[in-house]
Amino acid sequence: MQAGALWGSRRGEFLLGSGQAGVVPFVALLLLHRRLVAGRALLVNGAGCPISSLCRSNVHEQTRKQVALLNATAQDLFSLYLKCQGEPFSSETDKLCNPNGIDFPPFHVNRTSEKEVMVAMYKLFAFLNASLGNITRDQEELNPTAKELLDRLHNTTKTTRGLISNLTCLLCKNYNIFQVDVNYGQSSKSKSAFRKKQQGCQVLRKYVQVISQAARILLPHLSPV
Repeated sequence: MQAGALWGSRRGEFLLGSGQAGVVPFVALLLLHRRLVAGRALLVNGAGCPISSLCRSNVHEQTRKQVALLNATAQDLFSLYLKCQGEPFSSETDKLCNPNGIDFPPFHVNRTSEKEVMVAMYKLFAFLNASLGNITRDQEELNPTAKELLDRLHNTTKTTRGLISNLTCLLCKNYNIFQVDVNYGQSSKSKSAFRKKQQGCQVLRKYVQVISQAARILLPHLSPV
């Protein structure tokens, strides 16, 4: 499901289009985090690209570390998720966790300009952040005693949110980009317990595949300036 995220330069307000709500850049990001699944829009006063002055001096270094951390921990998160779901997910992983039906934002390895890479990465991690919200909510319901898994999901979400903030800052500061159309995927809220587990499994398996590719392409564009 797609939502157009834009900062209205004339009216000075940030809007999310109709559909499942997603991630609001930077200033409003933390305020909206708990509203992702609820699908609410959020208005924020401002005009143009007002957040560039809020970029930290080490934003490139922070972003590099966040991408590297997500890449380093993705496989362990997926393995732990499988373990906590039990059978038949542990023994039929290839069948049940096939990610072909998961509509991750397209990411092409031949992107060469930093602007294209940053926009593609924003779309990718906004999708991931919304998906992690779904998965975490479902696991809190289905596996409330799986503390290690829940902690890792929360930590991954926290890192992803920080990464989105930094990417937003870089897009705004370097390219004056304050409108990005983002696909936030499907909510699992109304699905059965089995389907919730399966969707989480599919998303995390796709995440393992995509994050390593994304890291290889993004990290060279994040050298200190």
